[in-house]
Amino acid sequence: MTATATSNIKIQLKGQYIKDMSFENPRAPQSLLTLKEPPGIDINVDLNAQRLQETLFELTIHIAARAIHEKNTVFLTDLAYSGLFEFSDVPDDAALERLVLVDCAYLLFPFARRVIADITRDGGFPPLQLDPIDFDSLYQQNSNNITRNKPAETASN
Repeated sequence: MTATATSNIKIQLKGQYIKDMSFENPRAPQSLLTLKEPPGIDINVDLNAQRLQETLFELTIHIAARAIHEKNTVFLTDLAYSGLFEFSDVPDDAALERLVLVDCAYLLFPFARRVIADITRDGGFPPLQLDPIDFDSLYQQNSNNITRNKPAETASN
């Protein structure tokens, strides 16, 4: 895609919202009283996009975080944060896919990150500050994996 082709693309954020959220503090109040060192944190981030209308898409960033200390769950949080995006002047479907899964993810992530920090803080723990995510590199990785895993086309006579 040329610079001229990408300069005409318009993205409009029509709305953003928490689609689903949960926080569990299964060992409270003991976990708040006895935790002397930071727990290990497992984080999983996933993207889900769906077309709602011809030019309107919903992108959901799903973030799951689990804090573990001495094989015990200290807290669990699960967030599905979504945005509605409308596009115009997109040259092709490949460009549209990249816009949704990369550019829109970059737009939504800071807000989802703040929600995670707030909910962990409100749960009695230091705010969980997620590191920035390179959605462009992840998109490239996933595109390469899909291409590599495609079955080879066979020539017919």
